[in-house]
Amino acid sequence: MKIIADENIPCVKQAFSTLGDVTLVSGRDLRAGQVRDADILLVRSVTRVGAGLLDGSRVRFVGSATIGFDHVDLDYLKTHEIGFSTAPGSNAVSAAEYVISALLALSERQQFDLADKTIGIIGCGNVGSRVRRKLAALGVVCLVNDPPLQEQGGGLDFVELKEILETDIITLHVPLTHSSRHPTFHLIDETFMARLKPHTTLVNTARGAAVDNRALVRLLEGRPDLSVVLDVWEGEPAIDMTLLQKVALGTPHIAGYSLDGKMRGTEMIYRAVCEHFGLVGQWQAVDELPAGQSLDLAAAHTQDLGAALRKAVFHSYDIRRDDRRLRELLTLAPAERPGHFDRLRKEYPVRREFSETTVRLGRPDVALRRVLEDLGFKVISDD
Repeated sequence: MKIIADENIPCVKQAFSTLGDVTLVSGRDLRAGQVRDADILLVRSVTRVGAGLLDGSRVRFVGSATIGFDHVDLDYLKTHEIGFSTAPGSNAVSAAEYVISALLALSERQQFDLADKTIGIIGCGNVGSRVRRKLAALGVVCLVNDPPLQEQGGGLDFVELKEILETDIITLHVPLTHSSRHPTFHLIDETFMARLKPHTTLVNTARGAAVDNRALVRLLEGRPDLSVVLDVWEGEPAIDMTLLQKVALGTPHIAGYSLDGKMRGTEMIYRAVCEHFGLVGQWQAVDELPAGQSLDLAAAHTQDLGAALRKAVFHSYDIRRDDRRLRELLTLAPAERPGHFDRLRKEYPVRREFSETTVRLGRPDVALRRVLEDLGFKVISDD
């Protein structure tokens, strides 16, 4: 079989070479001529998949190593009997850890205790539910808004959006939809923004267009009290430089970019392809992952639980580094910026999830140990 794959899907050649001949391509620049003779197409969210790309091709299966599918014309695939799979939940842990790193970074910068804040979670699926659990471990009160999940009997005490507006921090974890009963395109629009209470923090790791970026720029010009964390942007990779200058933290669509999450996504679409074609899979991600890391807090033990917690989280993932890298765009000529945005993603450094860090405590500390373990860290202590 001939397989065309986005070059930025980790280990895609190693995995899918067990099934056929793999050709790596630039996902953002992929053209119809490149897939015409392919049997399998493997993409990420930067590739629009539909008639324009697939008409006249012999593609029989499309796999997207992403949790979302708004970049894929599902009706077209169904009409042409083309198999399809995504990697739901593959990067959910990583995206949730991103939110924790962001909020701890802001709490240090702005000198507040996260446990004193109320957080509104919009969308409580794979990512939002993990954010909620991790915040609960930190003693944070969370309110949840998720109309589709509520209609399914999700088992949570859901609230309306107007109640979310009363929280101190709002974080979005929704798919991008235009025509569903609960569309999320510009869910956070000018009207919503105008109702944000003073000193609110807004976090978007979902899809860029879930927030009206132009309205957000106008808002921040007159509301310096607000703090915004953006990982996703309208118009990627040509993002708004004015907005970048105004956000508290900005990153290049990498919230879910832990190596563990990306490899999990590769394995999920690999297994989906094997199942579709009745093949026996011979590759698994665990064989490609490096050993985890360690952090010794014994020598620097402190009574300040918050400081120890930030040290552990930032050792695993420090969002501030990604923020600094993205702000390099401000020094570049306009024509260079989109390419640099994409390079930041393509050349993203290895990042492991909290579970791949073993934290050593100098003496038993029940409170700190419990919080670290609830966040996902492995913990050992000198008992």
